[in-house]
Amino acid sequence: MAAPRVLIYVQHLLGVGHLHRVATIARAMRRGGCTTMLVSGGLPDPTLHGLDGIDFVQLPPARAKDATFKILLDETDSEITDAWKAMRSNKLQATVTAFSPDAILTELFPFGRRQMRFELLPLLDKLHRQPRRPLIFCSVRDILVDRSKPQHDLDTLSWLQTYYDGVLVHGDPAIVPFEQTFPLASQIRDKLYYTGYIAERHAVAATDAGAGEVLVSAGGGAVGMALFDAALAARPLSLAHAAPWRLLVSPQEDAGAIAALQQRAGPDVIIEPVRPDFPGMLRHCLLSISKAGYNTVMETLGSGARAVVVPFAGGRETEQTLRAELLAQRGLLQILSEQDTNPETLARAIDRALTAPRPDPRAIRLDGAEDTARRVRELVEARP
Repeated sequence: MAAPRVLIYVQHLLGVGHLHRVATIARAMRRGGCTTMLVSGGLPDPTLHGLDGIDFVQLPPARAKDATFKILLDETDSEITDAWKAMRSNKLQATVTAFSPDAILTELFPFGRRQMRFELLPLLDKLHRQPRRPLIFCSVRDILVDRSKPQHDLDTLSWLQTYYDGVLVHGDPAIVPFEQTFPLASQIRDKLYYTGYIAERHAVAATDAGAGEVLVSAGGGAVGMALFDAALAARPLSLAHAAPWRLLVSPQEDAGAIAALQQRAGPDVIIEPVRPDFPGMLRHCLLSISKAGYNTVMETLGSGARAVVVPFAGGRETEQTLRAELLAQRGLLQILSEQDTNPETLARAIDRALTAPRPDPRAIRLDGAEDTARRVRELVEARP
């Protein structure tokens, strides 16, 4: 049988975590013998790497104006128009038609990214009417954000029942069952498949950087400056005051704020852009201090590093906090809320992490990318 052709669609709007997670899945698809295309609708990310052998298509990019996600801007920072939507919808359909996939994964949609239904629903409807359509899957994290509008869940359920063959939940029901944040999960039980958590385990660069250091990171978005400021002030108050510290700062942060941070940095403090070898650095660092994005947390757990995490809680975001609390209950990390983060509380959290047992990287399943690739390929090859 010819190699299955798998297309993955992703739209990141604020940070780049969604893009990097599906890139991990795409690499697993390629290793599993699939011909793989990754279609991205967000801003280009210079830190994205390891896509050799994967077709990468950049759609005209869009991003969220702020953490409310209500207004989308194009690459010129202008609010997107109906004409822009029609243009991008046509480009997406043309890309899918030219690739002719056996399977398509839409990252998050229809559980989220409702802003993109202007292009996804026409595509799904067109595919649904084909005599032999590709299998359609949703790739979704274990925890959804606040579900305050019941109609949104009803819409999601309708789209899943109409268009989708499966929902690949990148988590473990022993830690958090999907119905905890999607109350209608019982109505799609025949479509649900838990893959385990997604963590890049094959493309981790061998590096000596980070050995014995405190690594402070906030992902690839522009939401980390408060954490960096608190970290610098907490350093002399903590048990890690004599260790070298390294702050990995996103290029999306304000240039003036980065310059001010560099002026405040004392001896043995390195401030540099985020690095592709970050997962490798985690494996022998003294401690990780970070935001609590899905990717960062899973990379940290996979490395066995001691960690303090500060979940992002802007807008109606609850996903990072819930996951971090559940993992903290298992003794896998220390958690500090954004509103409670100051130099003193952060220093105490650092001390708790340094005096606690080192977490066991085998404590949770982290083979979600490989399991996703295996599941999709099996279902494609099982079709008559």
